[in-house]
Amino acid sequence: MNAPVRIRVLGVGMGPQHVTREVAEALRSVDYVLAAEKSDDDALLALRRAIVDAHPGPRGPADVVAVPDPPRDRSAGLSTERYESAVTDWHDARAERYAEVLRCRGGTAAFLVWGDPSLYDSTIRIVEKVRGQGLDVDYDVLPGISAPGLLAARHRIVLHEVGRSVHITTGRRLQEAVAAGIDNIVAMLNPPPQRLDVSGLHDWTIWWGANLGAPGEQLLTGRLGDVLPALPDARAAAEARDGWVMDLFLLRKP
Repeated sequence: MNAPVRIRVLGVGMGPQHVTREVAEALRSVDYVLAAEKSDDDALLALRRAIVDAHPGPRGPADVVAVPDPPRDRSAGLSTERYESAVTDWHDARAERYAEVLRCRGGTAAFLVWGDPSLYDSTIRIVEKVRGQGLDVDYDVLPGISAPGLLAARHRIVLHEVGRSVHITTGRRLQEAVAAGIDNIVAMLNPPPQRLDVSGLHDWTIWWGANLGAPGEQLLTGRLGDVLPALPDARAAAEARDGWVMDLFLLRKP
């Protein structure tokens, strides 16, 4: 009987500077790292390679096995149902491609997860789908520095008022949260600002950040109506500097 494939799901924050000692030790122990390749000049794949190179094992840095990422329907204006269906199909296709590599190579593999694996990331779900295809897989998960944690640190704030809660959601569901009476919201996985529905929220306070911890980091804060015109240029500046862009914000009712 073949030995089970071991997978280590590792939270890496936003780059080498955020890798914890625990994750660094795990990186030095793996045989290879599986990583989605979204394009021929995928800047996030290059950043994953930099993380791996910064933590070589006894035989040098682990191999990075780039797996072409399956296409996904990213049409603007998708309903919630169609969006969730598109993401499920995408995850299924990813799991099939990863399972093929894992069957061939065996050993110990790692996935490097931006931020923390517990928050708006589906690597754990995909590993479970790999197991569902009959592959004998044993895996563990190590935490990383989350994007909301970085946002709070950069703006030197607490994410909630004393004794109050913070609601974490996606940009596409922002208005759902507002309609439910929630008034302290962290929004992640956001569309470009021009596609974000912020109607009725212009007097709220925003703490916004893009590419936190990366060279192209951008920060803005203030009354949303005043900050909103500057968001597209700040987001574009982050993408131009780093070759990719991820942004999030805290929005609080006055």
